[in-house]
Amino acid sequence: MARAFIGFGGNIGDTRQLITDAIVCLAQRCELQILVKSCFYQSAPVDAAGGDYINAVIEIETHLSPYGLLHVCQAVEQAFGRERPYMNAPRTLDLDILSFEGVSQNDTELTLPHPRIIERSFVLLPLLEIAPDFFLPNFGELKTYLPQVAHQRIEKLPCHNCNCIEKSVSSQTAH
Repeated sequence: MARAFIGFGGNIGDTRQLITDAIVCLAQRCELQILVKSCFYQSAPVDAAGGDYINAVIEIETHLSPYGLLHVCQAVEQAFGRERPYMNAPRTLDLDILSFEGVSQNDTELTLPHPRIIERSFVLLPLLEIAPDFFLPNFGELKTYLPQVAHQRIEKLPCHNCNCIEKSVSSQTAH
């Protein structure tokens, strides 16, 4: 089995509930097992229109290939009404494979690790919450990129009745 990290986001509708429901959908798949889920984060759009986003990250183990996981993620997005009218449009739900163990590739359908993994606080903070020492070849330890995204507005939301791990990522505070 391979370990992978999936980022969730959205800014249309009850996004916290949509992400929660999408995680439940993934948990029902026999091809993967959810290991841990971050808390929710609220962030300002980055290079996108619309209101604030809600984001989270999960770590999974899967028997799927990277493309198999991509197709599962896209099917979940479709089931939750994801539309793609233009690049970076507001969305009900967005699932991104952030990293897939042992895979580095760059093609038109799937780039791994995610090409903007080190550029977005809404990816780094929830990812580092559940994997504080996350390391990627060609990037190093991801926590070293936190100062570069410190200007991006993000807030960790209260984490009531969830299975997330309450770990300090760094001394970075919400903006």
